[in-house]
Amino acid sequence: MDVTVLWSALCAACCLGFGFVLQQHAAQRAPLKDFLSPRLLLDLVRMPRWLAGIGLMVCGMALGALALGMGEVTLVEPLLATNLLFAMALSRRLTGQRLGRRGWGGLWLLAGGVTAFIVAGRPRGGHGVTDPLRHWLIVGVVLGAALLLAGCARRARIGVEAALLGLAAGLLYGLQDALTRISGERWGHGGWPDLVTSWQPYAVLVLGVCALVLVQSAFETAPLRMSLPALTAAQPLAGIVCGVGFLGDRLRLTTGALAWEAAGLAAVVAGIVLIGRHPAMPPGVARTGRVRELQPR
Repeated sequence: MDVTVLWSALCAACCLGFGFVLQQHAAQRAPLKDFLSPRLLLDLVRMPRWLAGIGLMVCGMALGALALGMGEVTLVEPLLATNLLFAMALSRRLTGQRLGRRGWGGLWLLAGGVTAFIVAGRPRGGHGVTDPLRHWLIVGVVLGAALLLAGCARRARIGVEAALLGLAAGLLYGLQDALTRISGERWGHGGWPDLVTSWQPYAVLVLGVCALVLVQSAFETAPLRMSLPALTAAQPLAGIVCGVGFLGDRLRLTTGALAWEAAGLAAVVAGIVLIGRHPAMPPGVARTGRVRELQPR
């Protein structure tokens, strides 16, 4: 394993985790009438704490792109999932809560699951899938699932709504990471002319904005523990599907390796849920109802 990829991915996870906590602290004070609207970003951009969170997230995404440019998506995505550990570390500092049995259990499940998946799967790169039908089928399924989850969230109750939005955003971020990897390869092979004439960089920007709106809407309506675990679990799963599906990443496929890979991913998800629901995570401001038709400003 390339040490540079490892440290880049972990530093990216640290920036993302800290950034998510700061963004949620600010988003919970935004007006609910801008729920799932790009106008929400215009309200949030006036808040210094949200700008600090976005700055950290941008740094995390840049470091993640660096890691994706040097390593496989199936290796980087599980490492990025550790952002929840850093989010809880900052939240614990802010709230003064002890880790306790649940916190330590979630920490070891997440760290152990990531380790088990990487050691058993031994992710390695390969040639991208040349079949465009397979490529667009996977992209369409991920996008369709995200749109379906976002649509269901509009009719769901508070809490469930935030989890659905987190899942949708996580799927978009996983797909964005895969397209970031392709963009990096195009830039490496043909430089700027090849990069700006391909569609993937523009898709990365569109996916990033859409996912950001979903995430901030989730942060606005419910405590962080309702949305961040779903987002953190969905992103690596979507990234791994894209990596194996059309980027040509390869994993060990022996019976024992597959069993450990599945167990590792299950442990990652279980650890994410335990950590995300720990009392140290920001409780946010309770919102008992969502008002969609409010008086204009």
